[in-house]
Amino acid sequence: MNWHQLLSDKRLGMEDYHDRKHDRTDFQRDYDRLIFSAPFRRMQNKTQVFPLPGSIFVHNRLTHSLEVSCVGRSLGASVGRALADKYGSTAAPFSEIASIVSAACLAHDMGNPPFGHSGERAIQAYFSEGNGAKLKEAVEGEGGRWEDFLNFEGNANTLRLLTHRFIGRRKGGFALTYATLASIVKYPWASSMASAKKFGFFQTEEDTSRKIADELGIIERNNCYVRHPLVYLVEAADDICYQIMDIEDAHKLRLLTDDNAVDLFLGFFEGDRLRHTKETMHIVSDSNEQIAYLRSGIIGSLVDECARVFLQYEEDILEGRFDGSIIRRISNPLQSAYERCSKIAHEKIYASKEVVDIELAGYHIFSHLIDKLTEAINAPTHAYSGLLLRRIPEQYDIRAESAYGKIQCVLDYISGMTDVYALDLYRKITGMSLPAV
Repeated sequence: MNWHQLLSDKRLGMEDYHDRKHDRTDFQRDYDRLIFSAPFRRMQNKTQVFPLPGSIFVHNRLTHSLEVSCVGRSLGASVGRALADKYGSTAAPFSEIASIVSAACLAHDMGNPPFGHSGERAIQAYFSEGNGAKLKEAVEGEGGRWEDFLNFEGNANTLRLLTHRFIGRRKGGFALTYATLASIVKYPWASSMASAKKFGFFQTEEDTSRKIADELGIIERNNCYVRHPLVYLVEAADDICYQIMDIEDAHKLRLLTDDNAVDLFLGFFEGDRLRHTKETMHIVSDSNEQIAYLRSGIIGSLVDECARVFLQYEEDILEGRFDGSIIRRISNPLQSAYERCSKIAHEKIYASKEVVDIELAGYHIFSHLIDKLTEAINAPTHAYSGLLLRRIPEQYDIRAESAYGKIQCVLDYISGMTDVYALDLYRKITGMSLPAV
């Protein structure tokens, strides 16, 4: 693969039209187009890990995505400067890597359903263990890919959200650049690949995915494509933010004590920097400010180290030989401290009562909503079905003829909901929330 082709600013759905009236680059316009979009704004009311905030602020999908975008921009700027020094600034638009990565980071979670990752698991469980399992025969009988629902994946849904031509919308969806779109796809293969628990596109977006990969010259190997190189930077920015910020949120919620959190974060420092950090800690007495100070230093160090790893393995990445993630190749003490945070997060955060409660609610709400909406879309002439289908926005194809298309319509609607909207709809259709008479 070569950088000049990989950094193409051609827009999906607008291949024959280039509007050059703006001072902003096409990649900067990608960022602006995403941040002003309704799906992006809806992430404000979507759970990241912990329940949406009451009196204590914790991250939601929107604040997480903004922070990932900031870290991704720093990573992209560092890598872009180094590549320009290596190849020459005219070899490819390396200065745009920061804009591409920050836009891709901004969009990376836009396809995730409400209730955090438990939303994905709830959808998967509905089709593997719940009433959805009985739909398998109908989907496969018409040639549909059942694994798309059985292993429902937020990353694949992001690509659909950004590229699919929903009813009343323009060709190309958001009409983003090819480079930005490819930088979002973490798993560039179909759900039908052997042992593919995660995948990057639904059956309906397979041709689009192939078109993007071919345009950018992405290597195809063993019936799937390798990752676009900038995916590794987007993934690293996400890895840095969710791991470090989950610890900070857990501290605010008192799932971790001051000493626990400080001890975890000090593990990222050594030598003179550790001594200087401890000296500053004695000056700052507020525990939240101490954690914020440590967090900022850690993120800076992880950005520098991840950029170094990317540049070290750049040739392997371009040849499609790099395996795994950048964060797993960072050096000590950062690696051991990061792994320790990951271990604590799984033991004390992701298994906490607050997080488990969200998962329990997600399973029940999703199961009921998918059930009722699927029944309605399969029997649209029934009185109750007609009422319920009026709740589905016009952009979703409730008249889809195939079983696959009907399920996908329901999942398009549900995955676009906020936590509050999903809960409100659930209460209304179960009679728990009735209007005043």
